[in-house]
Amino acid sequence: MSTALAALERSLPAQFVQRGAVMMDVPILQPSDPYLDTAGEALRRRIFLTKGEDGRGLCLRPDFTIPVCLAHIANGAGLPRRYAYCGTIFRQSGDGPSEYPQAGIEDLGDADRAAADGRTIADALGVLADCGIDLTKVETTVGDQALFEQFLSSLGLPSGWQRRLIRTFGHDTLLRQALESLATGGSRASIETLSPDLYELALARDVARLSDNIRDRMEEGGLPLHRGRTPAEIAGRLIEKVAVAETRLDRTVLERLRAFLSIDCPLDRSVDALEMLCRESGTDLGHSLDAFKARGEALARAGVDLSRLRYRAAFGRALDYYTGMVFEISAEGQDGPLVGGGRYDKLVSYLGARETIPAVGFALWPGRMASVGSRVPA
Repeated sequence: MSTALAALERSLPAQFVQRGAVMMDVPILQPSDPYLDTAGEALRRRIFLTKGEDGRGLCLRPDFTIPVCLAHIANGAGLPRRYAYCGTIFRQSGDGPSEYPQAGIEDLGDADRAAADGRTIADALGVLADCGIDLTKVETTVGDQALFEQFLSSLGLPSGWQRRLIRTFGHDTLLRQALESLATGGSRASIETLSPDLYELALARDVARLSDNIRDRMEEGGLPLHRGRTPAEIAGRLIEKVAVAETRLDRTVLERLRAFLSIDCPLDRSVDALEMLCRESGTDLGHSLDAFKARGEALARAGVDLSRLRYRAAFGRALDYYTGMVFEISAEGQDGPLVGGGRYDKLVSYLGARETIPAVGFALWPGRMASVGSRVPA
């Protein structure tokens, strides 16, 4: 470890505490299921997996967000609460190190989501500045998954297509391929092997008859009905698959979707761009746009210059548990961001909390920070 990196890591906990966070220490060995279920393919394929003596799936800690949330649930602490961490994470890499430092803050339980989002981005920029990084030399990109989902809903797309497009959010190549399938019917390959009778029942959305047909086929094939998906679940999936394959976007709807995804502008101009799109396309972003505006106002109150942040409508992050605002702060010449974060309101309850807990956070990459000339604050 370089001297600069070691000094930086020693300084970060004090900065987090100054920002109202409680330092958290979580075990290196973590249950693997929460990651496999929620983290997304980009992270899942890089996890170091093993098993305990009881057969339970385990992994080396690939990030801190999930362990911090699990620790909060186990401790039964009150809310709102800010946690911070600084330690080593482990991810498989074909051409680089498989363990490196990560630090950050997780903000749980603040019902004022706009204020918490604004504080999160402001704190991320503040830590970088306090570490001597010139903020005029970094680029902050902001996206919003909730806004994207609301726009899809306003277009009236089938639910299956909405889910497919949401899964590709933040993956530019996959999103382009999905749009191409919507325009050309390229997804028909997924149903070409479906028998004509199953296809007709699925196209007619006849759940009862389709379930009976599938049950008969399972019994004839000697497949147990009490294991895996039920005939009704399989029928529902087939109906969705056929609906997706048969959907064609007319040119107007496709142009509206592409117009939304092409928005890329300074954050202080983003509301105008979104409102203009809504007027021209006849769409309504409703509460999602209200939340977007409130976040910008909270950022301004926190002292962030909105003209120096960039809003990109197609920007997302690779972790599946994000539900709203996402952001990254990057520096030229770095293979990956200095900071990445976002809102993940559904994750804590999925992990076992008894109530829905608003949550947002950011992770710093000290190794990259050290390489762009950071210094230990005085």
